[in-house]
Amino acid sequence: MLLRSFLLLLLVIGLQTGARADDGYRLWLKYDQLPEAGLRKAWLARAKSIHVDKNGGPTLQTAVQELQLGLHGLLGRPVPLGAAPGGKGSIRLRVAAAPGLGREGYRISSQNNGLEITAATEVGVLYGCFALLRQVQTGQLPEQLNLSSQPRIQYRMLNHWDNPNGTVERGYAGSSIWKWLELPERIDPRYQDYARANASIGLNGVVLNNVNASARYLTPEYLRKVAAVAGVLRPYGQRVYLSVLWAAPKVIGGLKTSDPLDPQVKAWWQARTDEIYKAIPDFGGFLVKANSEGEPGPQDYGRNHADGANMLAQALGQHDGIVMWRAFVYKAGSGDRFRQAYEEFQPLDGKFADKVLVQVKNGPIDFQAREPFHPLFGAMPRTPLVLEVQLTQEYLGFATHLVYLGPLIKECLEADTHSQGPGSTVAKVVDGSLEKHNISGIAGVANIGSDRNWTGHLVGQANWYAFGRLAWDHTLRSEDIAQEWARMTLTREPAALAAVLPVLNQSRSIYVRYTTPLGLHHIMGQDIHYGPEPWLARSARPDWTAVYYHKADAAGLGFDRTAAGSDALALYAPGARQRWANPATCPPDYLLWFHHVGWGQQLSTGRTLWDELTTRYYTGTDSVQWMQRQWEQAKPALDPALHADVAARLRIQHHEALWWRDACVLYFQTFAQRPLPPGLAPPTRTLPEIKTLVDIYQLR
Repeated sequence: MLLRSFLLLLLVIGLQTGARADDGYRLWLKYDQLPEAGLRKAWLARAKSIHVDKNGGPTLQTAVQELQLGLHGLLGRPVPLGAAPGGKGSIRLRVAAAPGLGREGYRISSQNNGLEITAATEVGVLYGCFALLRQVQTGQLPEQLNLSSQPRIQYRMLNHWDNPNGTVERGYAGSSIWKWLELPERIDPRYQDYARANASIGLNGVVLNNVNASARYLTPEYLRKVAAVAGVLRPYGQRVYLSVLWAAPKVIGGLKTSDPLDPQVKAWWQARTDEIYKAIPDFGGFLVKANSEGEPGPQDYGRNHADGANMLAQALGQHDGIVMWRAFVYKAGSGDRFRQAYEEFQPLDGKFADKVLVQVKNGPIDFQAREPFHPLFGAMPRTPLVLEVQLTQEYLGFATHLVYLGPLIKECLEADTHSQGPGSTVAKVVDGSLEKHNISGIAGVANIGSDRNWTGHLVGQANWYAFGRLAWDHTLRSEDIAQEWARMTLTREPAALAAVLPVLNQSRSIYVRYTTPLGLHHIMGQDIHYGPEPWLARSARPDWTAVYYHKADAAGLGFDRTAAGSDALALYAPGARQRWANPATCPPDYLLWFHHVGWGQQLSTGRTLWDELTTRYYTGTDSVQWMQRQWEQAKPALDPALHADVAARLRIQHHEALWWRDACVLYFQTFAQRPLPPGLAPPTRTLPEIKTLVDIYQLR
């Protein structure tokens, strides 16, 4: 009997431990009961019931369900639908005139010791419900709650680089969440949880497939599958979009050409677009990568990007959809890659149709850890531009390194183009306010996969979350967003937050220090873009090598983009250009982006280039150990499984920071021929040993 009781006790303890274990699947939508009795009591007094003014459609029903689900979990008691309004402590949901809030905005206000969420549309009410739940989750008191919000950018979307075979290009969190072989007959429950997460942060669009597109998505077989996914996302206010293969009229249409000015090609796209809208009435439109990295496009027929984009816009006709045409283009042997998108697209400003937006990466090269803002921002005032940022960490350590990207996104948004004088920020270009556009968009390349926790690295969830919050309101501070995410996802215990939040907020700068300090860029491993390979000199084309970008020689380091070099600086407005033009006053973080600097040149930091470069590599690597210590301090307040997973990844991150440090310091030392600054211990490995390690890792 005693043994049986002991075994039962062990079983109970095991069940309790299992119940607490968190695999990260719930993301930031963790509706666990609030531990503070006083806080629960305050919210219970305002949330005794929910009243809806009138029967609504699926989105309003979804809003009610989400509010009930969240409040039940957080407050520990069901919150029923009330029969009539007016009772004290009820939450009233109203779809009514809401001046100043637009189509998607909401207002939450205190009413009769209860609360009221008002919006002009059902989707606005849904966003308001998620905002209210965020207030509860983060520990805010309900007294005199009065807030309103509306999105500053119209089209807020994730771009999935997912393929029909289930792989994800630049995906580090497992295979695709879209089970194309099962659709449309089987709808994976994960689709709804994905839609919930997007809606909770205000995203309203999803590009389902890779920009290196397959024409299969335009076939009747796949349109049925896409329509099934659209049906799940629709109640959550999200529309689906497709990346399209430019050569589709030839590949699946039987035509001999894909020339955008050919009448048969125009007719083919018109018919196929009508077919899409017949299957998906609220289809969002097309995303196009053309004449880039080998993808076909209108230039194959002597046409330009505007010819191609405008043909698709014409095919959309009266349908409510848009064309997003990517400006990521570059050709081998045509000069500084920094300049190429500008040179192809800026002359086309004002020549794109009304339904066309040009989608521009945050920087001029390719999602580097730190880049100057793309020179097209502010240079195409007659064309709405979509800002494209990458959440999947292609050049930022994949799902191994902890890197919170809120600061990176904010850095771009707050960059001043000076295109119309001081204050002409990228954010004002993107939201349309600077150049008076009535259409605007922002896109994040998704870091989502089939891993149970969605993003591989738990903190990758914070990048998905931060993108959505900034897409909704780019004036939010990245530090405040980090705190929201941490309080909703990790813990609200003050000491633990004090340990974790500095790690989040400094992680991106730390990553830059131990990989690409002082404006170095594109010196990562070939092909998979992981790990250091600054010695890479041979590839299919020069601008895929590291030496093309860092230009290291006996004299110094860095890419000269002044008038004496590629003159890429001339692409910026004078006010922006002057910040970087003089190497003596150029901010150190961008120095080697624009200047070839002598190894012995003294910088504004007081150190020579060589001493500053090596010091940053060493202090960046040491900072990963600081991140480990900070994370360990938070352990008592964190779920054991989540803490252990991140702690293990931080150990890997430190090993790889050492790898980066040693590889780059030893390689650049072959040119600088200088000793390490006093106090910095030489690497224990030789450069040939590290090169061998890289060759093995890259499987070459």
